[in-house]
Amino acid sequence: MTTPAGEADADEELLAAVRAGDTAAYGVLYERHRTAARNLAYGLVTDHADADDLVAETFAKVFATLRAGRGPLVSFRAYLHTTLRHVCYHRARRDRRLEFTDDLSRYDAGEPFRDPALDRLERTYAARAFRALPDRWRDVLWRTEIEGASPAEVAPQLGLTPNAVAVLAHRAREGLRRLYLQQHVGAADPPECRWAGERLGGRVRGRLAPRDSARLDTHLAWCAECRARLAEVTEIDQPRHRPYRQRNPAGPPG
Repeated sequence: MTTPAGEADADEELLAAVRAGDTAAYGVLYERHRTAARNLAYGLVTDHADADDLVAETFAKVFATLRAGRGPLVSFRAYLHTTLRHVCYHRARRDRRLEFTDDLSRYDAGEPFRDPALDRLERTYAARAFRALPDRWRDVLWRTEIEGASPAEVAPQLGLTPNAVAVLAHRAREGLRRLYLQQHVGAADPPECRWAGERLGGRVRGRLAPRDSARLDTHLAWCAECRARLAEVTEIDQPRHRPYRQRNPAGPPG
Protein backbone atom coordinates (compact mmCIF):
# COMPACT_ATOMS: atom_id res chain seq x y z
CA MET A 1 0.00 0.00 0.00
CA THR A 2 1.51 3.32 -1.06
CA THR A 3 0.87 6.82 0.22
CA PRO A 4 -0.88 9.21 -2.23
CA ALA A 5 1.24 12.14 -3.38
CA GLY A 6 -0.88 14.69 -1.52
CA GLU A 7 -0.60 12.76 1.73
CA ALA A 8 3.14 12.33 1.25
CA ASP A 9 3.58 16.09 1.02
CA ALA A 10 1.47 16.54 4.15
CA ASP A 11 3.50 13.84 5.93
CA GLU A 12 6.69 15.82 5.40
CA GLU A 13 5.10 18.88 7.00
CA LEU A 14 3.83 16.81 9.91
CA LEU A 15 7.25 15.23 10.46
CA ALA A 16 8.81 18.69 10.63
CA ALA A 17 6.13 19.76 13.09
CA VAL A 18 6.76 16.75 15.34
CA ARG A 19 10.48 17.56 15.39
CA ALA A 20 9.55 21.10 16.42
CA GLY A 21 7.59 19.75 19.39
CA ASP A 22 4.05 19.51 18.00
CA THR A 23 2.65 16.35 19.57
CA ALA A 24 -0.71 16.78 17.85
CA ALA A 25 1.01 16.46 14.48
CA TYR A 26 2.14 12.97 15.43
CA GLY A 27 -1.46 12.15 16.32
CA VAL A 28 -2.41 12.99 12.74
CA LEU A 29 0.34 10.71 11.43
CA TYR A 30 -0.89 7.96 13.73
CA GLU A 31 -4.48 8.22 12.50
CA ARG A 32 -3.34 8.32 8.90
CA HIS A 33 -1.04 5.28 9.02
CA ARG A 34 -2.27 3.06 11.84
CA THR A 35 -4.49 0.90 9.59
CA ALA A 36 -1.59 0.11 7.27
CA ALA A 37 0.62 -0.65 10.28
CA ARG A 38 -2.00 -2.98 11.74
CA ASN A 39 -2.39 -4.82 8.44
CA LEU A 40 1.36 -5.43 8.38
CA ALA A 41 1.42 -6.47 12.04
CA TYR A 42 -1.42 -8.97 11.49
CA GLY A 43 0.70 -10.55 8.78
CA LEU A 44 3.68 -10.94 11.12
CA VAL A 45 1.97 -12.30 14.25
CA THR A 46 -1.07 -14.54 14.65
CA ASP A 47 -2.59 -13.05 17.80
CA HIS A 48 -4.45 -9.74 17.34
CA ALA A 49 -3.55 -8.56 20.83
CA ASP A 50 0.13 -9.12 20.04
CA ALA A 51 -0.33 -7.26 16.77
CA ASP A 52 -1.88 -4.26 18.58
CA ASP A 53 0.99 -4.27 21.09
CA LEU A 54 3.46 -4.39 18.21
CA VAL A 55 1.84 -1.40 16.50
CA ALA A 56 1.74 0.59 19.74
CA GLU A 57 5.40 -0.09 20.50
CA THR A 58 6.38 0.82 16.95
CA PHE A 59 4.58 4.16 16.98
CA ALA A 60 6.07 4.97 20.40
CA LYS A 61 9.57 4.11 19.16
CA VAL A 62 9.21 6.24 16.03
CA PHE A 63 7.83 9.14 18.07
CA ALA A 64 10.80 9.04 20.44
CA THR A 65 13.16 8.93 17.47
CA LEU A 66 11.54 11.98 15.86
CA ARG A 67 11.55 13.95 19.11
CA ALA A 68 15.27 13.21 19.42
CA GLY A 69 15.83 14.87 16.03
CA ARG A 70 16.41 11.62 14.15
CA GLY A 71 14.26 9.47 11.92
CA PRO A 72 12.73 10.14 8.51
CA LEU A 73 12.33 13.46 6.76
CA VAL A 74 10.21 11.85 4.04
CA SER A 75 8.53 8.46 3.40
CA PHE A 76 7.08 8.11 6.88
CA ARG A 77 5.09 4.97 6.09
CA ALA A 78 8.10 3.12 4.68
CA TYR A 79 10.13 4.05 7.79
CA LEU A 80 7.23 3.03 10.04
CA HIS A 81 6.91 -0.38 8.37
CA THR A 82 10.65 -1.00 8.55
CA THR A 83 10.63 -0.10 12.25
CA LEU A 84 7.65 -2.39 12.86
CA ARG A 85 9.43 -5.35 11.27
CA HIS A 86 12.50 -4.71 13.42
CA VAL A 87 10.43 -4.36 16.59
CA CYS A 88 8.70 -7.66 15.75
CA TYR A 89 12.07 -9.32 15.22
CA HIS A 90 13.53 -8.01 18.50
CA ARG A 91 10.42 -8.97 20.49
CA ALA A 92 10.55 -12.50 19.08
CA ARG A 93 14.24 -12.85 19.92
CA ARG A 94 13.68 -11.47 23.41
CA ASP A 95 10.72 -13.73 24.11
CA ARG A 96 12.61 -16.72 22.74
CA ARG A 97 15.24 -16.28 25.48
CA LEU A 98 12.67 -16.24 28.30
CA GLU A 99 12.15 -19.39 30.30
CA PHE A 100 9.13 -19.68 32.63
CA THR A 101 9.54 -22.72 34.83
CA ASP A 102 9.94 -23.65 38.48
CA ASP A 103 12.13 -26.58 37.44
CA LEU A 104 15.73 -25.43 37.45
CA SER A 105 17.09 -28.78 36.36
CA ARG A 106 19.41 -28.70 33.36
CA TYR A 107 19.01 -32.39 32.59
CA ASP A 108 15.97 -31.96 30.34
CA ALA A 109 17.10 -31.02 26.84
CA GLY A 110 13.54 -30.08 25.84
CA GLU A 111 12.07 -29.80 22.36
CA PRO A 112 13.27 -27.36 19.68
CA PHE A 113 10.92 -24.41 19.23
CA ARG A 114 10.90 -21.88 16.42
CA ASP A 115 8.77 -18.77 16.52
CA PRO A 116 6.69 -18.59 13.28
CA ALA A 117 6.78 -14.78 13.16
CA LEU A 118 10.54 -14.76 13.62
CA ASP A 119 10.94 -17.43 10.96
CA ARG A 120 8.87 -15.42 8.47
CA LEU A 121 10.92 -12.32 9.14
CA GLU A 122 14.19 -14.23 8.82
CA ARG A 123 13.07 -15.70 5.49
CA THR A 124 12.17 -12.20 4.29
CA TYR A 125 15.64 -10.93 5.23
CA ALA A 126 17.30 -13.92 3.53
CA ALA A 127 15.26 -13.43 0.34
CA ARG A 128 16.13 -9.73 0.18
CA ALA A 129 19.80 -10.50 0.68
CA PHE A 130 19.73 -13.14 -2.06
CA ARG A 131 18.05 -10.74 -4.52
CA ALA A 132 20.72 -8.13 -3.79
CA LEU A 133 23.57 -10.44 -4.85
CA PRO A 134 25.21 -10.12 -8.27
CA ASP A 135 23.65 -12.40 -10.91
CA ARG A 136 26.70 -14.66 -11.08
CA TRP A 137 26.71 -15.19 -7.31
CA ARG A 138 22.99 -15.97 -7.27
CA ASP A 139 23.50 -18.44 -10.10
CA VAL A 140 26.30 -20.37 -8.41
CA LEU A 141 24.46 -20.43 -5.06
CA TRP A 142 21.30 -21.73 -6.68
CA ARG A 143 23.15 -24.50 -8.49
CA THR A 144 25.30 -25.58 -5.54
CA GLU A 145 23.12 -24.88 -2.49
CA ILE A 146 19.58 -25.36 -3.83
CA GLU A 147 20.08 -27.91 -6.58
CA GLY A 148 22.90 -29.64 -4.69
CA ALA A 149 25.32 -29.81 -7.62
CA SER A 150 29.04 -30.19 -6.97
CA PRO A 151 31.61 -27.67 -8.26
CA ALA A 152 32.72 -30.28 -10.81
CA GLU A 153 29.15 -30.55 -12.13
CA VAL A 154 28.64 -26.79 -12.24
CA ALA A 155 32.01 -25.94 -13.81
CA PRO A 156 31.10 -26.75 -17.47
CA GLN A 157 27.84 -24.80 -17.16
CA LEU A 158 29.65 -21.66 -16.01
CA GLY A 159 32.75 -22.10 -18.15
CA LEU A 160 35.01 -22.34 -15.11
CA THR A 161 37.25 -24.90 -13.47
CA PRO A 162 35.88 -26.78 -10.41
CA ASN A 163 38.31 -24.88 -8.18
CA ALA A 164 37.10 -21.55 -9.59
CA VAL A 165 33.49 -22.59 -8.96
CA ALA A 166 34.33 -23.48 -5.34
CA VAL A 167 35.98 -20.07 -4.83
CA LEU A 168 33.04 -18.29 -6.47
CA ALA A 169 30.56 -20.20 -4.30
CA HIS A 170 32.52 -19.31 -1.15
CA ARG A 171 32.48 -15.62 -2.08
CA ALA A 172 28.78 -15.80 -2.88
CA ARG A 173 27.97 -17.42 0.49
CA GLU A 174 30.01 -14.81 2.29
CA GLY A 175 28.30 -12.04 0.35
CA LEU A 176 24.89 -13.51 1.17
CA ARG A 177 25.75 -13.70 4.86
CA ARG A 178 26.99 -10.11 4.87
CA LEU A 179 23.86 -8.82 3.12
CA TYR A 180 21.65 -10.92 5.39
CA LEU A 181 23.20 -9.30 8.45
CA GLN A 182 22.78 -5.91 6.81
CA GLN A 183 19.00 -6.49 6.64
CA HIS A 184 18.91 -6.33 10.45
CA VAL A 185 20.31 -2.78 10.52
CA GLY A 186 17.58 -0.15 10.72
CA ALA A 187 17.78 2.99 8.61
CA ALA A 188 19.45 5.97 10.25
CA ASP A 189 18.89 9.61 9.33
CA PRO A 190 22.22 11.36 10.04
CA PRO A 191 24.43 10.87 6.95
CA GLU A 192 27.41 9.50 8.88
CA CYS A 193 25.20 7.04 10.79
CA ARG A 194 23.62 5.97 7.52
CA TRP A 195 27.10 5.46 6.02
CA ALA A 196 28.17 3.45 9.08
CA GLY A 197 25.01 1.35 9.09
CA GLU A 198 25.55 0.31 5.48
CA ARG A 199 28.92 -1.20 6.48
CA LEU A 200 28.13 -2.94 9.75
CA GLY A 201 27.52 -6.29 8.05
CA GLY A 202 30.88 -6.04 6.31
CA ARG A 203 32.54 -5.10 9.59
CA VAL A 204 31.16 -8.15 11.38
CA ARG A 205 32.26 -10.44 8.55
CA GLY A 206 35.73 -8.83 8.30
CA ARG A 207 35.15 -7.59 4.77
CA LEU A 208 35.75 -3.85 5.08
CA ALA A 209 38.51 -2.03 3.25
CA PRO A 210 41.15 -0.57 5.62
CA ARG A 211 40.10 3.01 4.89
CA ASP A 212 36.42 2.27 5.57
CA SER A 213 37.35 0.32 8.69
CA ALA A 214 39.33 3.27 10.08
CA ARG A 215 36.52 5.69 9.34
CA LEU A 216 33.99 3.36 10.97
CA ASP A 217 36.18 3.02 14.08
CA THR A 218 36.28 6.80 14.39
CA HIS A 219 32.51 7.02 14.09
CA LEU A 220 31.87 4.22 16.58
CA ALA A 221 34.14 5.87 19.12
CA TRP A 222 31.58 8.62 19.68
CA CYS A 223 28.26 7.20 18.39
CA ALA A 224 26.63 4.99 21.05
CA GLU A 225 23.64 4.25 18.81
CA CYS A 226 25.79 2.77 16.06
CA ARG A 227 27.80 0.80 18.63
CA ALA A 228 24.52 -0.73 19.81
CA ARG A 229 23.59 -1.60 16.23
CA LEU A 230 26.99 -3.22 15.72
CA ALA A 231 26.60 -5.27 18.90
CA GLU A 232 23.18 -6.43 17.75
CA VAL A 233 24.43 -7.54 14.33
CA THR A 234 27.44 -9.23 15.93
CA GLU A 235 25.14 -11.23 18.22
CA ILE A 236 23.03 -12.35 15.26
CA ASP A 237 26.17 -13.60 13.51
CA GLN A 238 27.23 -15.79 16.44
CA PRO A 239 26.98 -19.60 16.14
CA ARG A 240 24.87 -19.64 19.29
CA HIS A 241 22.07 -17.84 17.43
CA ARG A 242 19.95 -21.00 17.43
CA PRO A 243 16.31 -21.95 18.15
CA TYR A 244 15.15 -21.74 21.74
CA ARG A 245 14.56 -25.16 23.30
CA GLN A 246 11.34 -25.28 25.29
CA ARG A 247 11.67 -27.12 28.57
CA ASN A 248 9.26 -29.71 29.87
CA PRO A 249 7.99 -28.34 33.21
CA ALA A 250 7.19 -31.86 34.36
CA GLY A 251 10.86 -32.79 34.11
CA PRO A 252 12.32 -35.91 32.53
CA PRO A 253 10.50 -39.18 32.98
CA GLY A 254 11.57 -41.05 36.06
